[in-house]
Amino acid sequence: MLRGFATISYWADDMEAAKDWYAELLGIAPYFRVAGPDGGTAYYEFRVGDYKHELGLVDARFRPEGPAAGPGGAVMFWQVDDLEAAVERLVAMGAREHEKITERGEGTGFATASVVDPFGNVLGVMSNPHYLEVLGRAAPR
Repeated sequence: MLRGFATISYWADDMEAAKDWYAELLGIAPYFRVAGPDGGTAYYEFRVGDYKHELGLVDARFRPEGPAAGPGGAVMFWQVDDLEAAVERLVAMGAREHEKITERGEGTGFATASVVDPFGNVLGVMSNPHYLEVLGRAAPR
């Protein structure tokens, strides 16, 4: 039934600021833009990583109704080559720590961390040996 990760959506009140922040973080510009009913941007999309997964920025006006405001819910974890350096860079760019680096299973090589981006979204980062196995690599670049 589930075939693979397709798109993750992050919400932003200021679409241009969010686009610029993620473009700096990712080192690429969005490849796709959708205008909203007012002519402003409703959606930006980036292709990210080894499998060109989609990271979508959606104008917060279109966010579904949900529980109380604040970060929470499901967390999407992105594979990174250097977990500590990734967290340091995210914090230096204005994100705040949500969950510190946490080893998941003694000696297994799995570790996660998460931050809250400047727009209120939880951004998870991870060191995951299974990801590297699927890629067919023995070690990160």
